[in-house]
Amino acid sequence: MITLLVVMHVIVCALLITLVLIQRGRGGGLVESFSGVESMFGTKTNAFLTRATTILSVVFFFTCLSLAILSVKQSKSLLSNVKPTPVAATQPVAATASTGATAPVQPATATTKANQK
Repeated sequence: MITLLVVMHVIVCALLITLVLIQRGRGGGLVESFSGVESMFGTKTNAFLTRATTILSVVFFFTCLSLAILSVKQSKSLLSNVKPTPVAATQPVAATASTGATAPVQPATATTKANQK
């Protein structure tokens, strides 16, 4: 089901992009490059392109919505099978560490080595 929707969504996206680029806008669109496309439907070309763009945009909206709904229904949490641990059972790391303080180790220098001999 999802595969069919994805394929349909990609086809609708490609057609929608093509129709938007073909339509004559302020800059003329791609219709100026392809003069035969403009006269494809005669005087009703602009109305056809507008209606086709509207239909494809509605189909695009519904495919987006249905893909989102289906993906939510199929998604599973990674932690759905993990049982939570009780809060009292966990101990902080600082409480388990030894509390005995040790003096820092001083690096051996040439004078301390000479004094030790």
